[in-house]
Amino acid sequence: MMLKNSGFIVLVFGILCCSCDSNRVFDEYKSVPNQWHKDSIISFKVTPPDSTNAYNLFVNLRNTNAYKYSNLFLIVEMSYPNGKTVKDTLEYKMAAPNGELLGTGFTDIKENKLWYKGYNAPFIFNESGEYKINIQHAMRENGQVYGVENLEGITDVGFRVEYTNPN
Repeated sequence: MMLKNSGFIVLVFGILCCSCDSNRVFDEYKSVPNQWHKDSIISFKVTPPDSTNAYNLFVNLRNTNAYKYSNLFLIVEMSYPNGKTVKDTLEYKMAAPNGELLGTGFTDIKENKLWYKGYNAPFIFNESGEYKINIQHAMRENGQVYGVENLEGITDVGFRVEYTNPN
């Protein structure tokens, strides 16, 4: 009985330690059913706590071994509360030169935390209110005009906002 209780205590302590994330302001994922269609836009609504602090922004992805590309192109659009819209086309490295998928994870699911804004210059939400972030893939096969219609291997797309300095 004592062994069962100590194992349970260790498990609870481990979960508590891993779940403490003082940098996190916003962190949400949305599942991609089977394949990510090129016209499918994944949206997030973020209301930052203030308009004075600096933040780092990330696109988070979970992918399986079914993802067959070495890179990933995304179109990320941020709509500000007062109507301004900023659209970026971004490229991320997803595999090492030997073909091994990058990211963290011990199973065939890898998690990638990809910089969106804040890497060299922290991002400030300078308008108070709700921001909307739209994310869609923009993958193309080499030499092809039309994009990859159904991108395989992406299981979840997320968006994360962190404080630049831990609280």
